[in-house]
Amino acid sequence: MTSTIISNIKKAPINNRFPASLPEPWLNQWNELLEKQSAVARVEWAMENLPGKFVLSSSFGIQSAVMLHLLTQVDNNIPVLITDTGHLFPETYRFIEQLTDRLNLNLQVYQAKESAAWQQAKYGEEWAQSDDALKAYNRRNKVEPLERGLSELNASTWFSGVRRQQSAHREGLSVVGTLRGRYKVHPIIDWSNKDVHEYLTKHNLPYHPLWEEGYVSVGDVHSTKPLTLGMSESDTRFGGGQRECGLHTDGDGI
Repeated sequence: MTSTIISNIKKAPINNRFPASLPEPWLNQWNELLEKQSAVARVEWAMENLPGKFVLSSSFGIQSAVMLHLLTQVDNNIPVLITDTGHLFPETYRFIEQLTDRLNLNLQVYQAKESAAWQQAKYGEEWAQSDDALKAYNRRNKVEPLERGLSELNASTWFSGVRRQQSAHREGLSVVGTLRGRYKVHPIIDWSNKDVHEYLTKHNLPYHPLWEEGYVSVGDVHSTKPLTLGMSESDTRFGGGQRECGLHTDGDGI
């Protein structure tokens, strides 16, 4: 289990939703100590000290098998929440089925209230129109379903597999933070691509099938392309204009 040092950190206020009132020194103290711990120790500490219920969000992207395996080793029935835009790659849907069967996941699928076809008839191809239209698409298809799922699952703490290496925004994230009225935990925030590869290899876990075709990040079909010479990882999403869709920021669809 977690170390004695970690277990001595003050527990979070269980009945507060929320942490706008959480003293900043608490977060700073937690993160100073958690930075020195392993990913598993971070998960165990969070489940012992932060308010439940707990939920893991997953995109079932290139390296998602890491977090799915890591979290289910600690809690084999943790709800795994995915937001399905209706525009995922066929390979992604098959990957979801594969990992759900292999890891016996408690999969929870949330979608926008209007189907993808209905939205496209109503709004057109928003991702190809303007920044504001793309933000509206992301809010409707990603942020709102995620928030609805977290609320219906009564989540006070949610886990995410974001890593600092992935984008400029994520470079500033800590192991534990607060976002939109909940605690948010990033157990592998400081992992490198090498760390991810070693974990997948050690546990005989697969990359997303599109990894073999040069994809380093996978989202919607219309907003993702493989990495080619001269591109950075962030260039492979949304034409390089942005990496975040709002799920891990303030929810405005950026």
